[in-house]
Amino acid sequence: MIQKVLIANRGEIALRIHRACKEMGIATVAVHSEADRDAMAVRLADESVCIGPASASKSYLSIPAIVAACEITGADAVHPGYGFLSENAKFVDILDEHNIGFIGPTADHIRIMGDKIAAKAKAIELGIPVVPGSDGEVKTVEDALILGRTMGFPVLVKAASGGGGRGMKIATSEDDLAEAFTTARTEAKAAFGDDAVYIEKYLKKPRHIEIQVACDTHGNAVHLGERDCSLQRRHQKVLEEAPSTVLDEKARAAIGKICTDAMKGLGYRGVGTVEFLYENGEFYFIEMNTRLQVEHPVTEAITGIDLVREQIRVAQGEKLSFTQDDVTLSGHAIECRINAENAETFTPSPGTIQTYHAPGGLGVRMDSAVYSGYTIPPHYDSLIGKLIIHADDREACLMRLHRALGEFAIDGVETTIPLFEKLLPNEDFRAADYDIHWLEKFLGMK
Repeated sequence: MIQKVLIANRGEIALRIHRACKEMGIATVAVHSEADRDAMAVRLADESVCIGPASASKSYLSIPAIVAACEITGADAVHPGYGFLSENAKFVDILDEHNIGFIGPTADHIRIMGDKIAAKAKAIELGIPVVPGSDGEVKTVEDALILGRTMGFPVLVKAASGGGGRGMKIATSEDDLAEAFTTARTEAKAAFGDDAVYIEKYLKKPRHIEIQVACDTHGNAVHLGERDCSLQRRHQKVLEEAPSTVLDEKARAAIGKICTDAMKGLGYRGVGTVEFLYENGEFYFIEMNTRLQVEHPVTEAITGIDLVREQIRVAQGEKLSFTQDDVTLSGHAIECRINAENAETFTPSPGTIQTYHAPGGLGVRMDSAVYSGYTIPPHYDSLIGKLIIHADDREACLMRLHRALGEFAIDGVETTIPLFEKLLPNEDFRAADYDIHWLEKFLGMK
């Protein structure tokens, strides 16, 4: 059994993991950079270790520093959260070599799903429907043009490695393709050290639907319904909902079974998310995230299942605490990502929080690690926290969200709260009539 978990992350997710561990009677170690000495998780953890300067490459991404912290504190397992080293297969290999547990999937599964070309090939093998596109890497503009003419424009040029919208370019015609191809490769090389790209058919009005799965080492694979993550800007999620308004029970059960059957075939371990584009009643696989998602709380809200606890149980060799028959979806949940950014330009706004008061009440959850007097450093993601609302139905959820946003008080930095206040009265949003391109049009982005 796991006795002590080192949390290889920061911010709200580090605090989220700490809370789950404490409720399970597991000691925690918080690692931190010099910029995060006053972080909430550092204050609350049983032990803390400074692993380097502010730069993530010299702290949170430093495998030697994290392994050393495990050895110094005697931590017998690492929870990576999301981002940083959460999908780094080499990190898992090194932990294995040092007999330190990894609370997540195997290195092999991370490798397969971390390369989008390999992941697509594996998805086809496992019976998951995919977006029409190239069979593998596209190496020349000439080959890209042939594919574009065959599939029809527009097409999407995508980096084989990484994510977050980097190395992803749309070509609406043959005239655009050469520039999109070159730019995508350049961005991919700069961001991920790998300039391999592939091409997919560009869907015009899809929803972004993702299926949450959980698997143990005893042959059990369960899905916990879907999340609708269609409200995005520059391929970055802004607001997530569960369940989606565009799926009925039949469609949910069908795609859920496809995903769980695939996970059994893969021999997957832990939690993961299979992401799709959904258009005209059809699902198209785009990627699998082999980690906890930022938006996992909306799934927890409608199922009552603690996903971090299940991750730890599986890492200890235990069975999942529930079966597919135990999973029931109750009500509706919405998550708003509150960032320290200008709500119109999305320019980061680091600085010291003068006043902080989070909303509360029935059905309101705030996952955040900030407090009055906390200084948001400029070195990392600008996420302040996640406001999660749960209610009996979507309309009640929207009313509760409106009330909660009105209670929110945060001064000293700019935030994206005004964006959600602007969204709430919009007729399309209230009717859930949107796709992955809708928010950018709403914001007047080109």
